[in-house]
Amino acid sequence: MIHVVLFEPEIPANTGNIIRLCANTGAQLHLVKPLGFELDDKKLKRAGLDYHEWARMQIWENIEECLAHLQTKGIGIDAVYPLTTKGFETPHTADLNRPVALLMGPETRGLPEQVRLMFPEQHWIRLPMAPESRSLNLSNATAVIVYEAWRQQGFQPL
Repeated sequence: MIHVVLFEPEIPANTGNIIRLCANTGAQLHLVKPLGFELDDKKLKRAGLDYHEWARMQIWENIEECLAHLQTKGIGIDAVYPLTTKGFETPHTADLNRPVALLMGPETRGLPEQVRLMFPEQHWIRLPMAPESRSLNLSNATAVIVYEAWRQQGFQPL
C-alpha cells in the first residue's frame, strides 16, 4: 500500500492533480491541515476532474493524528519517507517495496525542520535535479515518487 501525505498543501491545482494521481494508482491520500484552499475550490476540482469520487482521501487536523492513523495500518515512523532537498536517498535507491507513506511539504517552503526530524534521516528522499535548480512542482514530484514505489511493488493493485 502507498499512502501520500500532503502536509499543509497550499495550491489547489497541485492537490487536484495529486487526487487524480492517487485515484489512478490506488494510493491513499492524506491531507494535513491547515489547507491553503477550500476543498470545494474550482481549481482543485478542475485539476482533479471527476476523479474525486475514485480517490481515497482523508483530512487530518495535524501530522500527529495522521501518523497515529498510519500506525494502525502498519506504517510506522520507519516506513515514512519525507521528500526534502536535504535527503540522501532517491526514490530509486530507497526500499519502497513495502507499505509506505510518502510525505510532501507545502509548495512554497517544503517540510519544516521539526516535521522532517520526526523521521529517520536515512529515509529522507530527494529528487535528483540539475545543480542550479530549486525544486520541482509538487504534483510532478509526487508522481515520480509514487510511480517508483508502485514499480518496486510490482505494479500490484493497491
